[in-house]
Order: sequence, then structure tokens, then C-alpha cells
Amino acid sequence: FTVLFMYCTSTSTAQTTDCLHLREQCINAANGCESVWNVVEHVCNVSVLGNRCKAEDAIGCNRIIQVLADKYPEFKTCVCTTDDFCSITTLLGKQCSIDKDNISKETKLQWSLSALSKQAYRANRTCLDVNKECIEDEVCNKQLSLYLKVCSVNKKCNMEECQEAIRFFYRNMPFVVAQTMTFCDCPQPDESCHRAKELLHGKPCAVTAVPPPSCLNVIHMCEENELCRKKYTTFRSKCWRHVTKKCYDDETCLEMLIKGDMPCSANADCKAAYISNWGTMLRVECACQDLPPAEQSLCKLFHHMLHSKSCFS
Repeated sequence: FTVLFMYCTSTSTAQTTDCLHLREQCINAANGCESVWNVVEHVCNVSVLGNRCKAEDAIGCNRIIQVLADKYPEFKTCVCTTDDFCSITTLLGKQCSIDKDNISKETKLQWSLSALSKQAYRANRTCLDVNKECIEDEVCNKQLSLYLKVCSVNKKCNMEECQEAIRFFYRNMPFVVAQTMTFCDCPQPDESCHRAKELLHGKPCAVTAVPPPSCLNVIHMCEENELCRKKYTTFRSKCWRHVTKKCYDDETCLEMLIKGDMPCSANADCKAAYISNWGTMLRVECACQDLPPAEQSLCKLFHHMLHSKSCFS
């Protein structure tokens, strides 16, 4: 069987306790289990950006966990034995969540020492200026470097990993810094500024799929993902509460919403919800042109909600 040690996700307290209890027994047993466990912890080392539930060397990690489960069968109840998205049932579950929380706290503490966190928000900044300001700030530069290391265009792009890096980057910075970066823009011919904007906004790795999905598919995929669904629900309630599902099947209603520049509450809660979408599939560039005519209006509505900045300008 294949043992996957890719993600620590939430499991029941009973399962987590059992797995942690087995780990303690293994470490204290004088039967060689401790040495195998030490190899597990070494090989399944954590990746960058504080995701301590994700193995750097997934293949090597899977192999050593299989060795552990083969040699010490009691661990078979604690490892994932399918090729599905793996919860590991979980070897390090409680430890993972504590570590991730601690890393977020440490990062937020670092940000509180940044001069950028003490500035007032100024609208209409150019992305080139914002990027330069970040590079010149020690805390911002460090966090930006961690994120760009994952989303670099110089290596093969992994969209999910890049999106995760963006979520970490924007989630832990002060709201004033997140606003400045999110809503920066560029004058049209300025190539340097557009490159800076792409870096700050996760392009192309986190947002560009080939071919681009329809905006209807993006919403559908988002609603099937728990993290994305929660963010989308908050975004709709904070920014677009006048856009109700009753309107989705009503062509006239949809046309009125799109042409009438839908009412959007561009307050601080709405901006925070919009920024929270960054690093999710809601930010993936989507299109409507290949859809049948009956689906075009709803698709355009979703495109406007997800990608138009008219709400904030």
C-alpha cells in the first residue's frame, strides 16, 4: 500500500490522542522503534513558511512511514493507507496545529516591529513603490522572500503551494500593509511596475491556469472546498449581500445587476474579506466566452464580483 504523509488535517481528539500515545510508547520502548521514529521525524522534515504539517521530501517520507507501519503494526491505525487526500489519522495532528499557530504568532509579532505596520493607509499607490518599500523593510523583505521562494517563476510552478504561501503572507501581515499591497496599481506603459504587481499578486503561478476555467467552475470548485467555501461565504456577506441566490436564475435580474454596477459595501470588513480570498481558487483568472448563452450572464456576474475592483476604487 501507499502511505501518504502530506498534510496534517483535523481529526477526532480520540484518534489524535491514540497516535500521540503510540508515539510516546515507541520512543520509550527498547525495541528499536525509537530509532525508526527518529528517522521519520528527520525525513518528514517541515517545508518553508511554517507549514509544519507538510513533508519537504514527500516520497522519502512516505517510504519511511511505510517502514514504521510494517515494523510496528500498531501504527497502521495512525497512517493513511489510501491515495486520497491524506489526514494521516494522525501521527502529528495536535502537534501540527500548535506549531502552525505558533509560527503565525511569531510572524505577526515580527510584523508588529515593522515600520510599515505604523503607517496610515494611502490609496492609489503604485505597485513599484509598494514593492520597493517592502524590500527596504527588513520584516517585509523576509516575508516576501519566503513567499517568492515558493512562487518563483524560475522553477516549475505548483499552484497549490504558491496559493498557500500567499495565504500565509497576507494573513499574518497588518491589515494596513495588506491593503497597500492588494490595492496597488500601475500606469499602463510602466513595465517595471507591472512586474512588481505580478510579484505581489501571485502572478502567474497562483492565479493563471491554462486554459482558464469558467467563472462558474471556479465558484463550483470553491464551494466544494471547506476553506474556500468559508471565505467565499464571508466575502459575499461582507461585500455583496444584495446579490442573492434568488437572482441567479433570473436573467433580467442578472442583467440589471451587471449593468447597474452592483451595490457593494466597500467598508473595512469587505476589504478584509476580499484580501482573505487571496491564495484561494477565487483569485484564479476565469473566463466566460466559451460558455453557452444561457450561462453567460451568471458567469459575468461572478467575474465582476471576483475580479472587478470598482467596489474599492
